Amino acid sequence: MGKDGSPKLHQLEQKRKRLTYWILPVSGLCVFFYVLGAWQGTTHVPSTQSDVYSRVGCDSEKTSSSSSSSDPLDFESHHQLIVNDSKDQTLNKFPPCDMSYSEYTPCQDNHRGRKFDRNMLKYRERHCPTKEELLRCLIPAPPNYKTPFKWPQSRDYAWYANIPHKELSIEKAVQNWIQVEGDRFRFPGGGTMFPRGADAYIDDINALIPHLTDGTIRTAVDTGCGVVSWGAYLLKRDIIAMSFAPRDTHEAQVWFGLERGVPAMIGIMGSQRLPYPARAFDMAHCSRCLIPWFKYEGLYLLEVDRILRPGGYWILSGPPIRWKKYWRGWERTQEDLKQEQDAIEDVAKRICWKKVVENGDLAIWQKPINHVECVKNRETYHKPHICKSENADAAWYKDMETCITPLPQVSNAEEVAGGALKKWPERAFSVPPRISSGSIPGITADAYREDNESWKNRIGYYKGIVGQLSQGLYRNVMDMNANLGGFAAALLKYPVWVMNVVPANSDPDTLGVIFERGLIGTYQDWCEAFSTYPRTYDLIHAPGVFSIYQDRCDITYILLEMDRILRPEGTAIFRDVVEVLIKIKSITDGMRWQSRIVDHESGPFNPEKILVATKTYWTGDAKQGQN
Repeated sequence: MGKDGSPKLHQLEQKRKRLTYWILPVSGLCVFFYVLGAWQGTTHVPSTQSDVYSRVGCDSEKTSSSSSSSDPLDFESHHQLIVNDSKDQTLNKFPPCDMSYSEYTPCQDNHRGRKFDRNMLKYRERHCPTKEELLRCLIPAPPNYKTPFKWPQSRDYAWYANIPHKELSIEKAVQNWIQVEGDRFRFPGGGTMFPRGADAYIDDINALIPHLTDGTIRTAVDTGCGVVSWGAYLLKRDIIAMSFAPRDTHEAQVWFGLERGVPAMIGIMGSQRLPYPARAFDMAHCSRCLIPWFKYEGLYLLEVDRILRPGGYWILSGPPIRWKKYWRGWERTQEDLKQEQDAIEDVAKRICWKKVVENGDLAIWQKPINHVECVKNRETYHKPHICKSENADAAWYKDMETCITPLPQVSNAEEVAGGALKKWPERAFSVPPRISSGSIPGITADAYREDNESWKNRIGYYKGIVGQLSQGLYRNVMDMNANLGGFAAALLKYPVWVMNVVPANSDPDTLGVIFERGLIGTYQDWCEAFSTYPRTYDLIHAPGVFSIYQDRCDITYILLEMDRILRPEGTAIFRDVVEVLIKIKSITDGMRWQSRIVDHESGPFNPEKILVATKTYWTGDAKQGQN
């Protein structure tokens, strides 16, 4: 050291040399590892971001090579959410079911139904298979299955190969329901009570009901719907009908409706409530639907009253209306038919309906806009009484009751119970009365508007990842977890209709809001099968469904049900956290689906992702039961 404490020159030189000796080898090592890493990185470069996601679940069938190559990198999160799956983790591929299951409807299976009580047609209601009866195979499409006709041509035509049933074309030949023309069916629009066609029949109704086509009436329900021609021809008048009929001796009538691109589902008026909320429909219709309206103390009219909006209409054509003209053809006595009509008139009067008109084959009643007078009338009509306070919307496996469903209270006799609705199409986006009144906990008018904006953006994003949507190739759409109906409302500009499904026992229950918007839907527990035929939907939207059901039932069977009701080359869109989507993808890969995971519309930093999956085209073999 120098006298001033500073290092001497030779000491500085030694330190400089030692530092140089360290820098050179460290720099060399850095260069070496950089080159090595770059070389290893060229072994596989994902072509897209979705490719990275698709590789998260490594292929378990790959075996390690005898060479010295390293094991593939494992990108899977080992602290991920555990999703309830079946115990058998070794089954990666799902085989086709036997061709005898090609038309399988699990909860409306005729063989299972025969075990139940025939009283009130209980044997035709929903009776789902037990866990031991659930199928772990894929429902096959019939040989020569073809993509359905594009809307609006599908309203009038369907391929025979898709629904190989000629029974109705023979049994209903005179009534012009359906005709066979070569390799296709044609639907002339006829019906038992409208031989001139559904179009002319609806014009007859329009002459009797004011404001049928001015947007006042938007939602309708058709009980015992035949091949759904009434609903099909209402669509061009901006009225959407929920049509239903049982799976019975008239094979495939609801199926024909769905193949035509018209809303429909398997259902029956038996002993349980219809799966719709109170005050859902603006109009209800029965054309020779053979429902015994006057029986069981008017039980079925009371159920129509429950689901009919204040001021809504009930239309009846067929027995017993105009019995003086048709009694011989109906093979019933005049006394019998007169007694039936008198009984219906009496029930309608007791539940406070007003008969608007009876003209020709049509009779029309109207429900009051509130219950001010109806409550007073209980002094005259002691039965049926007004139901005690309960959840009028509850409709999943709930028995019908012989009482009048109470309407919300009003301040004066001119007020519409529950709130008046805007005319269509303004109704689709105006704040529904159930929200503006505060009857849906936690959902404000601002939250409703924000939800609409959100779905508007999301549909714009979907348009880019599902090209068929904007090309008009999809018609029948299902939203498995519809919430406020924002998804369906945002799709109104496309030639589609949406079955809005609200999971049973949802809290809050939003299906009433969906109907107030002029949309249609139903309740459903996704641990069970949906009430439809196989291959009836083109696009299924599943936002957050599997996070809801992962602890309730095996999600494998929910996905197999989606495969049953999705058409070949149809698409499913899943929205969920990535861990759940990875599990879903691992199952759908074994279902012959092609899928990819993409970012949320807001960008890659959102933990919610989107899985887009397409069901591949394949058919069963009529001889062997497999393709």
